[in-house]
Amino acid sequence: MQNQKNKNHILILVIFGMSIIPFLIAWGLKENPQLVNGRTNNGQLITPPLTTERKDLSGFDPFSTDNMSELPGHWLLVNIIPTGECNETCLEAMHKTKQLRLMLNKELTRTRRIVLLLKDVAPETAGKWWAGDDTLLRVKANDAVIKKIAEIRQGDIPDGMLLLMDPLGNLMMQYEPGFDPYSVKSDLMHLLRISQIG
Repeated sequence: MQNQKNKNHILILVIFGMSIIPFLIAWGLKENPQLVNGRTNNGQLITPPLTTERKDLSGFDPFSTDNMSELPGHWLLVNIIPTGECNETCLEAMHKTKQLRLMLNKELTRTRRIVLLLKDVAPETAGKWWAGDDTLLRVKANDAVIKKIAEIRQGDIPDGMLLLMDPLGNLMMQYEPGFDPYSVKSDLMHLLRISQIG
């Protein structure tokens, strides 16, 4: 009889444990999200995405002004030039996005590359930065866009950073200077696969 009581007590404790332990694990993971490594993206997601209007961007030179119609409906690889100078990190980032776009193969037509200038630069100076790159659109940002990018970065916008903009004009992912183009490609291919637009 005593043996049966012990078995019943053990059964009750097991049932209680089965119901309370998952709750405790879920609560622990909620309180410590750094313990969960379920990220599938390599870049840093911008949440919520920052919306822009196409009127917030204007062409820097005649070529870009004539081709601004290329921006809507495409995924944009946005190289940022935050100052009046494009240093080695900045030039390397532009080269990486050029190579990255070529790696997209058949998805290449769904993307465009732009360099976003946040400060005024003399056209002769800037022309040296992208000499020979005839597919890169050079775009000036208005104050609203500059403010939004500064909010993402909490004021510090480094040379060589990369942003992804979706076909609706939302800035939705950022990459630090020195980004790996293969990691960006992985993220972008995933987005292109699931995207119903662009």
